[in-house]
Amino acid sequence: MSIKIENLSHVYGEGTAFEKRALDNVSLELPDGQFLGIIGHTGSGKSTLIQHLNGILKGTSGAIFFNGENIYQEGYDMRRLRGEVGVVFQYPEHQLFEIDVFTDVCFGPKNQGLSKEETEERAREALNQVGLSEKYYKKSPFELSGGQKRRAAIAGILAMHPSVLILDEPTAGLDPKGRDEILDQIAELHRIRGITVVLVSHSMEDVARYVDRIIVMNKGKVRFDGPPREVFQHYKELESIGLAAPQVTYIVKDLEKRGWNLDTTATTVEEARDAILKGLKA
Repeated sequence: MSIKIENLSHVYGEGTAFEKRALDNVSLELPDGQFLGIIGHTGSGKSTLIQHLNGILKGTSGAIFFNGENIYQEGYDMRRLRGEVGVVFQYPEHQLFEIDVFTDVCFGPKNQGLSKEETEERAREALNQVGLSEKYYKKSPFELSGGQKRRAAIAGILAMHPSVLILDEPTAGLDPKGRDEILDQIAELHRIRGITVVLVSHSMEDVARYVDRIIVMNKGKVRFDGPPREVFQHYKELESIGLAAPQVTYIVKDLEKRGWNLDTTATTVEEARDAILKGLKA
C-alpha cells in the first residue's frame, strides 16, 4: 500500500476553550495508482486529512505509513516524503513565489539535488504536461490568470516526480472550460504516469466523472467509502450532511418513479444516456 492511515485523530487547540476535533479515529488505505475523490461539507475534515498525508500537519494520535514506514517514527525523512507526496493547495498563489514561471517550477527538483540540466528538463516536461507553453516561461507567476496559476502550481509539484499528487479544490474559481481542461490533464497524467491522485472537490459531477473511489467525510469521520456508483446511491444520507449526488442521479431516479425500467446507478451523463437508451429498448 502506498499510504495507510491508522486511527488518526487531530485536535485543534487541544486543552483550550477553542478545542475542536477535526479528525476522529480515521483509518484508510490508499493503494498505489488509485484516483481517489474526497468530498464533504466545509468543516468535515477533508482538508485537514490531506495535510497529514505529507506531514504538513501531525496527528494528535494515530499513525500514517508511507510504503510501510511510519512517518511519525523518530528520524523519518519528511523532506523525502514531501518529494513523493505533492500537495497543490486551493489557492495556487500561495505556492508561487519565484521571479518567473520556469524558475518557480525548477525550485522543487533543484532542491532535490538534481543537476541544472535535469532540473530544467523536468521543468519543461511538467509545464508541457499541464499545457503551459514556452511563452509563459519568463512571465511572473502573478501575471497569470487563475487557471494558468493553477497549472503552474501543479507543474511545480509534478517536476519533483511525486508518486502521489494531492489536489485541494484545483478548479475553484475557474470557468467550466478551464475546469474541464485541468481535470482532463490530471486524468491523462494519472493514466500515463500511473501516479496516485487524491482530488478534494465540492463538485459531485467532477468526482463522479474522474475518480475510481470516493471517501465522504463528515464531522471528522469517514461516512462512506466506495465507488461513485455505490456512494451516490446514498444520496438521501448525503443530503442530510449537506451534500448531494450528481444531477443525472436525480434524473434517473425520477424516471424510475415514473415507471421506467432502467439502471439507476448512473452518475455521469454518459452513463445516464446509456441507461436511458437501454430502457427505451426494453
